[in-house]
Amino acid sequence: MLGLDAAGKTTILYKLKLHETVTTIPTIGFNVETLEPMRNVTFTVWDVGSQDKIKALWKHYYKDTDGLIFVVDSADPERFLEAKSELTAILESDEMREVPFVLMANKQDLPGARRPGELSEELELRKIKGHQWHVQGCCATTGDGLIEGLGVLTDLVKQVKNKAF
Repeated sequence: MLGLDAAGKTTILYKLKLHETVTTIPTIGFNVETLEPMRNVTFTVWDVGSQDKIKALWKHYYKDTDGLIFVVDSADPERFLEAKSELTAILESDEMREVPFVLMANKQDLPGARRPGELSEELELRKIKGHQWHVQGCCATTGDGLIEGLGVLTDLVKQVKNKAF
């Protein structure tokens, strides 16, 4: 699970793991948790910090990745260009070739939050080639949309794996 700082990655992870909202601080390093099986799939989620010094280490987590959750603060349009740039760099990595992703359009509860379709347009996701993707509106603090996003990612990963055989 990657995304810019303050997008809500850690809040999402622990809402899914503990079913409660936890108070978080900026992640230095990473958090890793195994989530209970969903439709016969167990997720091992790496929530990797996103301060500039840590972002340089993201590439070390790409190997053997089956699916990517990319979290965007959908109420922070000033950072959409930066989020687009980071997502593009991730997807262009050789280790991430054909890896499907779900973009979690977080903070849908905030005023001015871009809806999933709007965020898809602003990040120009339709221009991305070689990856299956989905934009899921969500709210990390309430849990709205989180299970649905993981469900879609499960389906996308299974499609890619079935195509490989």
